Amino acid sequence: MILKGSQRGGAIQLAAHLLKCENEHVEIHEMRGFVSDDLHGAFNEAHAIAKGTKCQQFLFSLSLNPPPWEQVSTDAFERAADAAEERLGLEGQPRAIVFHEKEGRRHAHVVWSRIDTENMRAINLPHYKRKLTSLSKEIYLEHGWELPEGLRDPNLRDPLNFNRDEWQQALRAGRDPRELKQVFQQAWNRSDSAKAFGAALMENGFIIARGDRRGHVAVDYTGEVYAIAKYTGVRAKEVRGRLGDPAELKSVKDTKTALRDRLTPRLKEFSDRMRQKQAEERRPLKVEARALAKAHADERARLKAGQEQRWQEETAARQARLRPGLKGLLDLVTGKAHAVRAANAREAWEALKRDQAQKDQLITDQMKERRALQVRMDELRKAQIMERAKLDRTIGQVLDMKGRAALTQAEKNRERLKDYQANNPSPRQPKPPDRDHER
Repeated sequence: MILKGSQRGGAIQLAAHLLKCENEHVEIHEMRGFVSDDLHGAFNEAHAIAKGTKCQQFLFSLSLNPPPWEQVSTDAFERAADAAEERLGLEGQPRAIVFHEKEGRRHAHVVWSRIDTENMRAINLPHYKRKLTSLSKEIYLEHGWELPEGLRDPNLRDPLNFNRDEWQQALRAGRDPRELKQVFQQAWNRSDSAKAFGAALMENGFIIARGDRRGHVAVDYTGEVYAIAKYTGVRAKEVRGRLGDPAELKSVKDTKTALRDRLTPRLKEFSDRMRQKQAEERRPLKVEARALAKAHADERARLKAGQEQRWQEETAARQARLRPGLKGLLDLVTGKAHAVRAANAREAWEALKRDQAQKDQLITDQMKERRALQVRMDELRKAQIMERAKLDRTIGQVLDMKGRAALTQAEKNRERLKDYQANNPSPRQPKPPDRDHER
């Protein structure tokens, strides 16, 4: 599975992120070493302890993402978390494990406190990215999964990966973040000059502008601003080398104004109508997904209640094997009580593993059902992306034609001004009197 980790602070924000309701299922699987049994309280504990040190990034957060098509048991996630803990030198540190499920995929987040309370210092994590990459490759090989290109060769990592900010920006613009990166990267790869890159972006409704930080950005016809270096996946220095000095470009504000002037009410109405139509097409599938998530949650709650009742009954039966009074004292002397306790501990452990296996099987069955729905949602999404791409190209062509028309008109106005000035020379102004001569 892919392991991505980061040192961080922000206890409240991280807890809120891990419990966010946009996931269909959220499960706090483990709370170890914390006094509190909830995430907010646990992470605030780590924050309070960290105040006795100079450490600002007192947490280490790790995400564990298996291949989407593989069925991975809870035990496999736990083993991966334990292995990462050992590699990073975080053994015995307080940790929390949270499972997320969305769109038929399950992944986990593990968060450790970095503060060594005995020595009141933060545990150093040198080269943690390299260590996690190595462990990730080992886990893939252990399970017999096909290695992603990024693990076979770091230079072949998926260029369409995106972060949370890029995801939120794409949602605001009504686009798929993978589609956005693909548009920028294809435009970059098939162009060798600023003019060619600008034309390739214009085909999809983007205009290059000067960002507030004097970098190159692109503005779409909805007014969203995209950092070119981030979406093309190349360094800002390389972008500047190909596109030139951004100071020569219009500002974002002026570009938005120009776009508003070029975008006719009819085109805007057509764009809004398509957005509304596509939202209506997605609504029934979203309703079905919410209903399915609720049904699955109810089913898991019933299983949990049944398992808890069975656990109580089995615990009482195991406890009854220990005889009270003089008989119990005799069992203690003869060693029979010790044997019974050992047998009870083995049975309790086997019961825990049995319950976890039942829960994993239920989750696996439910994820298969959810993935079947996701196939339909993905097909609709692809069709809508194609539809939006056609609209973007159409709008891009209109914006380009209007821009060229405006440029041509400006050139004509300049030529007319030159002709007028040539045919109507302004009278010469008299020279000012030479005051020094008069004196």
